[in-house]
Parts: sequence; structure tokens; C-alpha cells
Amino acid sequence: MKTLLNVIWLIFSGLWIALGYALAGIICFILIVTIPFGIACFRIAGFALWPFGYRVTERHDAGAASGIGNIIWLIVAGIWLAIGHILAGISFCVTIIGIPFGLAHFKMVPVSLMPLGREIVPTAQAYPSYRWTGTY
Repeated sequence: MKTLLNVIWLIFSGLWIALGYALAGIICFILIVTIPFGIACFRIAGFALWPFGYRVTERHDAGAASGIGNIIWLIVAGIWLAIGHILAGISFCVTIIGIPFGLAHFKMVPVSLMPLGREIVPTAQAYPSYRWTGTY
């Protein structure tokens, strides 16, 4: 079922969103100073191509630089990307068939709002950043 949803998603909105994020990533790489944002754009582009079966989690080992970068990203691009995903999600949720795709847009809001310090993991992986050391 996830594969079917991903293929339909790819046709109707995933390809266009991924191309937009990839273009933004290329621009960020050309500007050199914004390479960390370019890496985040390519990561989001991959998530935009195939969102069903994956989820976004926070990396607890991300430092203060990720927080500062997220504030810059939020002001420059994050708020506009999040608004776009919210509006697309609402428009997809108008029909019953489009509800899963609207939910996929809503799932992309946190990573488009603040992409640094986050990772995209398969949904089967419960806690990717947690590693039990064997002691309490």
C-alpha cells in the first residue's frame, strides 16, 4: 500500500516539490556559505519524493549551530515553505481520496520549517537516536 501511495504522490506533487528543493539545494551549494542548508534541501527533496513509510525525528546530538541555522532558515525560507505545505495539505484534504496526500504534506511541515538537527528515518525504526548502554 505504501508503494502505491508513493507512486501516486510522486506523480501528483512529489516530483515537483522534490525538484524545487533540489534547485534550492543547488543554489545553496553555489553560494558556498549556505552549504549546510543545501544538504538539508537535498535531504528534504528525497523525503518529498517518497514520504510514505518514513518519518521525521529530532537528532538529540545536534548542537547550538543547528539551532542558529534553524532560526536563519525559518526567517529566510522556512515559514514560506511551511505555509505552502499547509495550504497544499488543506487542498488535498478536501477530497476523501486526497486525505493521505494532505497528511503527507502536513508531515513535511516540521522538516521544512526547521530542517537542521532532524533526520528522516523509516517508520519501522522506533527510536533512531536512542541507544541503550546497558546501565541505568
